[in-house]
Amino acid sequence: MGKFPVDAFVDVLGANSKFAQSFEDEHLTGTARKGLAIVTCMDSRINPLAVVGMKSGDAKILRNAGARVTDDVLRTLVLATYLLAVERVLIMPHTDCRMASGDEESIHASIEDKHGIDTRSVAFRMVTDQRAALAADVASIREYSLLPKNLVVAGAIFDVHTGRLEPVDC
Repeated sequence: MGKFPVDAFVDVLGANSKFAQSFEDEHLTGTARKGLAIVTCMDSRINPLAVVGMKSGDAKILRNAGARVTDDVLRTLVLATYLLAVERVLIMPHTDCRMASGDEESIHASIEDKHGIDTRSVAFRMVTDQRAALAADVASIREYSLLPKNLVVAGAIFDVHTGRLEPVDC
């Protein structure tokens, strides 16, 4: 087991020390008080709870590159619906997303050109048509046999420049 790399995380640990000084336990239970799960991108421009006017404890947040519905998202939603009070899911990709700016081959080629690593064994699930991908992801949740049939699923695109959500018919 390796030693924790303190030097690489000195800013994080220092910020956490300050955070902990004023931290107050809200005695949250871990369930989604508002019954919502948000599937969104890992992009750091997105604060999912703020986007929908919620706070810690209100919703479950699932993040990955491109806000795609993967096997891990489905696995997590099964747990969230049956054990953590999730009754509705919002899939929330965003504008200006790197995952929607090219095809699968171009991203692999870019990584190989810049870093010398062949990543073709990894499916990044690039998006050439964001609305079509969103509709397919909404359908994959609706059709997943292990999720409750009454689970409400919707898709909306977050605009990183205006802060607005655009609901998309799926």
